[in-house]
Amino acid sequence: MHADPIDLVHAFARHLGAERGLSEHTQRAYLGDLRNLMSYERDRGITDLSEVTLSDLRSWLATQSRNGAARSTLARRAASTRAFLRWATRTGAIDADPSLRLVAPKGVKSLPAVLKQDEVSAVLDVAAVAADDQDAMHLRDRAMLELLYATGIRVGELVSMDIDDIDFGSSLVRVMGKGAKERTVPFGRPAAAALQGWLQLGRGHVVTAGSGPALFLGRRGGRVDPRQVRAVVHRLLQHVPDAPDVGPHGLRHSAATHLLEGGADLRAVQEMLGHASLATTQIYTHVSVERLRRSYQQAHPRA
Repeated sequence: MHADPIDLVHAFARHLGAERGLSEHTQRAYLGDLRNLMSYERDRGITDLSEVTLSDLRSWLATQSRNGAARSTLARRAASTRAFLRWATRTGAIDADPSLRLVAPKGVKSLPAVLKQDEVSAVLDVAAVAADDQDAMHLRDRAMLELLYATGIRVGELVSMDIDDIDFGSSLVRVMGKGAKERTVPFGRPAAAALQGWLQLGRGHVVTAGSGPALFLGRRGGRVDPRQVRAVVHRLLQHVPDAPDVGPHGLRHSAATHLLEGGADLRAVQEMLGHASLATTQIYTHVSVERLRRSYQQAHPRA
C-alpha cells in the first residue's frame, strides 16, 4: 500500500479539527511538526509513510537536538508524531506504527511568570480608572481583565464567549475549553460589576447588526480577537512599575497561583482551569513554593 505522507498529513489535519475539536493553534503546532518530519524523510529519499522506521524517527529527533531544539520542542514533536502515526495505523493507511517505542527528552516545565497580588490589584485599578470616562472600549477592557483574572480562563476562551454564557444570578460563566469541553467557572463581585458596566453602558455603542451574541466586541462591532486582548493587557501593565509583562496567559497563571496560595484545593483549581491532567495544575504549587523560598532568602537573617 502506498501511503503518501503529504496526503495523510492533510487528512490528519481534517481529523484534528472535525473529530477531535482541537484549536487552530494546536492544529498548527501538530502540522508544523509533521511537515518538518516529512521534509526530513523526503530529503532521505522516503516518499511512502509505510517505509518510515523507528530508526528514522529517532534519527530525525537526534538531528533536531543537534540543531539546538529545546527539550520541550523535541517532546512535543515526538508526541505529534506518535498521534499521527497512531491515527494512520488505526485508519489502515499503514500496517504498523513505527513510533510505539519512540521517546524524547521530557520537556522541562519552566515556572510561569506571575504577577503579585498587589500588582494584579494595581493593573485592575488602572483599568477601572480608565473606565471612569465610560468610553465603550475602556469599559470593555476593564471587564475583560477582571474576568480573565477572576476565572483564570484562556484568552481564546474569553473571546469566544457569548452574552448568554454569563449567569449573573449564580455568578458563573460557561466556558468552552480545549477539545470542545465545556466547564462552568465562578466569578466574583468586581468582575460582575465590570461586566455589567460593559453590557449596560459600553456594548450598545459599538454593537452592529453583524455582532451577533458575542460578549466582547471591537470598536467596529466585530467579536474581539486574541491579539486585541493581548495588546490591552500589555498596555495596561505598562502602568504598573516593575510588574512582569505577562500578557493574558500571565493573568491565568496569576489567578491559579493566588488561589493555591489562598488555600484552594488543587483539584478544584484543576477543574476551574480546565486542565485534563492534575500534573499540569501542580506547576502552580511549584510557583508558590519558589516564591516562598525567594521571600525567605530575602527576609530571613539566617537564610
